[in-house]
Amino acid sequence: MEAARAKAIFDAKENYAVKLDGEKPVWIEHVDLDNKMATVQIGNNPLDTHTVNVERLVEG
Repeated sequence: MEAARAKAIFDAKENYAVKLDGEKPVWIEHVDLDNKMATVQIGNNPLDTHTVNVERLVEG
């Protein structure tokens, strides 16, 4: 995923399905456009967060 798309999903009022590496559902919590990184919550566990390259995120 492009960093700008990750930011658009984060800013949107609608919910979009996003997966990490095409497998694990995630919620985007922050996007760093300059470094193309995103902080995501894995599944429904608010304590399970990771900072990953946005290229690892897949929409849909």
